[in-house]
Amino acid sequence: MGGNAWTQTGPYQRDLAAAFQQFRAETLAQDDNGFEGRSIEELWRDPAWHEYIFTGGTGTVLDFPAMIDATDTDDGPFMRPLTDAEVRAWSPEGRPTYEEWTKALDSGLLDFPDRAQGNCTVLYRDGEPARIGYWGVTAD
Repeated sequence: MGGNAWTQTGPYQRDLAAAFQQFRAETLAQDDNGFEGRSIEELWRDPAWHEYIFTGGTGTVLDFPAMIDATDTDDGPFMRPLTDAEVRAWSPEGRPTYEEWTKALDSGLLDFPDRAQGNCTVLYRDGEPARIGYWGVTAD
């Protein structure tokens, strides 16, 4: 199989790692994928969760145990924020809106990452940070 591309948006916080943690908890609360009663941290210690993620995944931020630094080159499964230069490659002002982000993804100007990897970036409304756009590809 080749992995499935997906997108989500979550709440903004200045600390992107904290926003990622918050959004994963919210996403898990909406759908525990049959792993009822456990935190995301507990799930990532469970071999059954690993099997679930690496043979299909959720197509959400739950597919990643942690966020790495924007300049980190480790392979997945990790969520990685884009660098400023990566953002400016498709949003010259460096303050992309939701519409610019989706258009860049749809047109191929902004690529989806490799399998079992995710990216994120801050999305702006009226020049102010409003949401965080997450996108990735499942591991399967």
